[in-house]
Amino acid sequence: MGGFFGTVSQKECVADLFYGTDYNSHLGTRRGGLAAYDSQNKNFTRSIHNLENAYFRSKFEPGLSRFAGATSGIGVISDTDAQPLVLHSHLGRFAIVTVAKVNNIEELVRQLLNENCHFAELSSGKINQTELVALLLIQGKTFREGIENVFRHIDGSCSMLLLTEDGIIAARDEWGRTPIVLGKKEGAWAATSETTAFPNLDFETVRDLGPGEIVRLRADGVEVIRPASNHQQICSFLWVYYGFPTSTYEARNVEDMRYENGRLMAEEDNEANDVDCVCGIPDSGVGMALGYAAGLKKPYRRTISKYTPTWPRSFTPSNQEMRSLVAKMKLIPNRDMLRGKKVLFCDDSIVRGTQLRDNVGVLFEDGAKEVHMRIACPPLIYGCPFIGFTSSKSDMELITRRVIQELEGDAHKNLERYADASTPEYERMTELIRQRLGLTSLKFNKMETLVKAIGLPKCRLCTHCFDGTGCCGLKEETKE
Repeated sequence: MGGFFGTVSQKECVADLFYGTDYNSHLGTRRGGLAAYDSQNKNFTRSIHNLENAYFRSKFEPGLSRFAGATSGIGVISDTDAQPLVLHSHLGRFAIVTVAKVNNIEELVRQLLNENCHFAELSSGKINQTELVALLLIQGKTFREGIENVFRHIDGSCSMLLLTEDGIIAARDEWGRTPIVLGKKEGAWAATSETTAFPNLDFETVRDLGPGEIVRLRADGVEVIRPASNHQQICSFLWVYYGFPTSTYEARNVEDMRYENGRLMAEEDNEANDVDCVCGIPDSGVGMALGYAAGLKKPYRRTISKYTPTWPRSFTPSNQEMRSLVAKMKLIPNRDMLRGKKVLFCDDSIVRGTQLRDNVGVLFEDGAKEVHMRIACPPLIYGCPFIGFTSSKSDMELITRRVIQELEGDAHKNLERYADASTPEYERMTELIRQRLGLTSLKFNKMETLVKAIGLPKCRLCTHCFDGTGCCGLKEETKE
């Protein structure tokens, strides 16, 4: 997915920039980058590092002295492109970072090449989508016009931070699929994907940017350049999986939502009365499991733990063999607590199912009598066209689609019925997944329960990956 942090201050901001960006590290494992502006010397400084085999802090801390004296800067954790980029254009000098997914990148590249633009290719031979966004942006006569040009042209989503000689411009995706939150402290303002970045840096959360809203941050305040749109489709998976427990989006805290999600789901679960304990699959399943235990009135036990010092998130490696290895190595069962127990586990989602199947086998080998699984969201039926959810290239990597293919002979048939928890098709799909994973029982969350736990109207949430209802291509006028 990716995340970013930007700050502008009356004094040097290097420490805030470094740690603020680092607090977005859970959102990506591929690239990290910083760009800073020294207003006294009128100089931009940039640094980019590969994070696939190292952590952000260890890569960037030795070179922080390069940024000394900077009073504004932006940083990014990216699962896609090398960023930030620094450009010199008719709009002036600026650096740019994005959290984006551009589905029509090939079409836009052809269009720009026909307009005599050029691209610097990545080593993989692919176009850097942040560079594409920058080229679309500089077609505008102003930054606002340029950003609106990006919104008009891309199919997908794009939130961005621009570091200029006159502060930082923050622009949230037109549908608000990814968050940008503003914070302030004495003499400084900041914008970030994760409010987790604020407390230890003494920033107070001020507000979320609205969908399509554009603001300029200076050390002494915030100027609204473009008002928010009337529509919103923020990704519901932010609360289910991506978000760090201490983060808050749209005034709804991640950990609080996960706890409530588990509690509500437990109240509807009439098949779990005989379990001995509840356990969360770390990390994102823990909050849900605590709520589930409270709802069932069963003890919470850490029958499985994550070895945190060295292992990153497991779904991000593109190689399936490596994903499976990481998933196995980072989770350590507690045999003494598993032996002879009926354990109910909570997890955020089931994507491919390969990791969970292997883990279930280990749990039984280590003495578990029964292994029940409860999933925080509905089944993932559709691939996400709006943000970079996983490294999956095809919907057929989803376990649901493979099961539907087996049941229907066509992976695209009757999808709306398989997404509906009240249908026989849904029940058959769930049962076959349970069998494939070797589980004693399996339940997915209902859409209504998930929405209630988040606490926002469904019309303001993107639930496309569950029911295919994500809005795309609709336009509304901005608020006056």
